[in-house]
Amino acid sequence: MQEFLESFMSSGPLVVFVFSIIPLKIILVYALFAIWLERKVAGHMQDRLGPMETGGWHGWAQTIADLLKMIQKEDIVPAKADRFLFKMAPFIAFAASYGAFVAIPLSSGYIGSMIDVGVFYIVAITSLLSVSIIMAGWASNNKWSLLGAMRTAAQTVSYEVPTVVTILSVIIVTGTLNLMEVTEMQSGNGFLGFLPNWIIFHSPFMILAFFLFFIAALAESHRVPFDLPESESELVGGYQTEYSGMRWGLFMLTEYADMLLLSLVGATLFFGGWNSPFGSFMDGPLWGAFWMLLKGMVLVFVMMWLRWTLPRLRVDQLMNLCWKYLIPLSFVNLVLIAFWEMIFK
Repeated sequence: MQEFLESFMSSGPLVVFVFSIIPLKIILVYALFAIWLERKVAGHMQDRLGPMETGGWHGWAQTIADLLKMIQKEDIVPAKADRFLFKMAPFIAFAASYGAFVAIPLSSGYIGSMIDVGVFYIVAITSLLSVSIIMAGWASNNKWSLLGAMRTAAQTVSYEVPTVVTILSVIIVTGTLNLMEVTEMQSGNGFLGFLPNWIIFHSPFMILAFFLFFIAALAESHRVPFDLPESESELVGGYQTEYSGMRWGLFMLTEYADMLLLSLVGATLFFGGWNSPFGSFMDGPLWGAFWMLLKGMVLVFVMMWLRWTLPRLRVDQLMNLCWKYLIPLSFVNLVLIAFWEMIFK
């Protein structure tokens, strides 16, 4: 793999550029599909049909029509807003999310960059997202936007702690921060040759680690029941209240990109990444990309499912859940995993 990457990087800047925009193509197509899918999920959960007309079969082109409408909308900047920061915030938000995809191994034949500290890089660069949201809230010169931005700061900083601790649980088992190596360690079959050799089946404590990671990931991506930075019923639209047109669309794209990013990270750390659940059957670079994206989309679907099932938490409930329950439980679970490794490895 290292020889392949070296020959690829020496093949010319144009080839490197073409392959570097693969994650962007995936994100754009995925976002169009995911918005349509969320509408359909919401419709069926509320005993209605969702979009049915635009595009023919089950309204498949509704999101494309909405995108075309959004592109034509006026780009409004409030008179008393900080124009430079107001305009830059959506781009920084998307750049923080898009830049993290470089460390995700989509298959054995494609990874943006073989970073030895890939997990650390993802945690670090996604922290810029909260900075961009605070920038958007403050620059809007709107009290609702500023309140949403302050909620984002408190929520993101708090829930990064259980996220990082659960990631450390996987690092204790694998001994590496490189996501490609983490994935390769999960190839083949594990217990009694029946279950896949995935991290989540490594010990009973890893199952709890995944659930803690997934709850924290919901909060990191600002999804219900942790959508307090936006909470339309309280803050109009939160940090994006003053945005319109494609700048608002960039924030929407960033939200869905974050959902996919965190789902792919969860699939890589706990569910074998691009490894087939059937061992060597249906394996290979193309099948690997299929399994990776399928696992990620299953987790994205669960996020959508929860949105239309659970009510939004209050601010005090949000912080209590993190500091009184998730953080202590994640640290205790980390210690138990360490003891398990000492005894059974």
